Amino acid sequence: MIVLVAINARYQHSSLGMRCLLANMGPLQSQTVLLEFDLQRDAVSMAEAILVHQPVVVGIGVYIWNVALCRRLLSVLRCLQPGLTLVVGGPELSDVTADHPIMADVDYVLIGEADQAFGQLCHDILDGQRSDQAILRLPPPDLVQLELPYRHYGPEEIAHRTLYVESSRGCPFHCSFCLSALDHAVRLFPLPSVLSALQDLLDRGARQFKFVDRTFNLNLSRAEAILTFFLDFLHQQPSPDLLLHFEMIPDRLPQSLRQLLQRFPAGTVQLELGIQSFNPDVLQRIGRHQDEARLADNLRWLRQNTGVHLHTDLIAGLPGEDWASLAAGFDQLLALEPHEIQLGILKQLPGTPLLQQAAEQGMIFSPDPPYELLCSHTINFFAMQRIRRLAHYWDSIGNSGRLLQTRTLLLQLGSSPFATLMQLSDWLYATTMSLHGIAFRRLCQLLIQAGLELFQDDADRIHQAVLFDYQRTDPAGQLPPLSSRQTATKRHRQQRHLVNN
Repeated sequence: MIVLVAINARYQHSSLGMRCLLANMGPLQSQTVLLEFDLQRDAVSMAEAILVHQPVVVGIGVYIWNVALCRRLLSVLRCLQPGLTLVVGGPELSDVTADHPIMADVDYVLIGEADQAFGQLCHDILDGQRSDQAILRLPPPDLVQLELPYRHYGPEEIAHRTLYVESSRGCPFHCSFCLSALDHAVRLFPLPSVLSALQDLLDRGARQFKFVDRTFNLNLSRAEAILTFFLDFLHQQPSPDLLLHFEMIPDRLPQSLRQLLQRFPAGTVQLELGIQSFNPDVLQRIGRHQDEARLADNLRWLRQNTGVHLHTDLIAGLPGEDWASLAAGFDQLLALEPHEIQLGILKQLPGTPLLQQAAEQGMIFSPDPPYELLCSHTINFFAMQRIRRLAHYWDSIGNSGRLLQTRTLLLQLGSSPFATLMQLSDWLYATTMSLHGIAFRRLCQLLIQAGLELFQDDADRIHQAVLFDYQRTDPAGQLPPLSSRQTATKRHRQQRHLVNN
């Protein structure tokens, strides 16, 4: 009678939020089914998969990555079955009002954590007691009273997907660009229950865990207990395929936590560390506080003393950050040698306090998801486009792990890695007029060509580094060599034939 719908960004993802609702359906759980799709599915085929269950209520989770597809699905469902009760919720609807476009096709919007509220709403609907309010704002539930969702991860998810788990909700910080700024406080799930659920997942063969806690290392005793739990498991059952992902505060890494992280085998733990900016004025504007010296010391220590994989975040376009400040911050973070730097573009997420700063900063955001910044008083549109392209190319060259020697060499050219990479990014776009669809083989060939045209004194070293990385990735593969500097100036048609030779 009730269908929960999750539309994930990729097949490899799994929906934690919808499983939280399913786990807390109470007596209606036996009458509820969860359907998971990804962005490759179209609205009509999803509607078919939903309606075959002949539901009375359909609940859909709406996020920044799926909002456009959700709206199409809702419209199709409303056309096909006008009497169906459609309920939506999720971060994308945190500030929805009666005139929001999505309201044309839905009966109810749940704003907030709907773990228990969705089940209660379904009970009322099936009992004929419909609320006269379409938008329901929910108080945070008592986490102690919630049923944990992890038994609803089935064999398919355990075998093939990343499992999302949580030990806490909320964030103590109030960064103006972040949805977590709307949270009132950090709340904790009972630790024994969390550890018991994790043990059950491990016993069923789960090996990839992504903790969605916004500040995993805020409560040190709790973080240490969970890390110790996994270390004990590895001691009893060595598992080279175990992968743990935590989001941590980058300037909070006391000795007790260091000692635990040091004991994990290389590649087992990935830390996501949100740096965002090194500019003190920018950090103050967005309400973020971090100790730069301690942050730098922690990253250096992690790189030198552990096998932890470091994924760091910078955000381009924050209030008050100009081109020079972003470049300096990027170079500063590179010097700390994290494995990955995700250079994100500032987004205006619904309901965040950033909206109050946007007008005074001259910020213009895309009206379509993911609502990225187009320009501001400090970074004009054309400069932002260049940064956006750099972020994309850097992900392929610097973050992918396939071009490690090439990355190291490129970062040594010139006095500013950011300037060098921007020069390369501008050249790649001028040469290909494309951000997508560049196969790895072609990218390698383009990097060799860029060495000839942009970095003549280092062209041979770049050529050798690219060949080394290519053959390390594909030992049997061969890249057709560029025989002379003149080869690089041939027309694109000839270059395509050379690459595909």
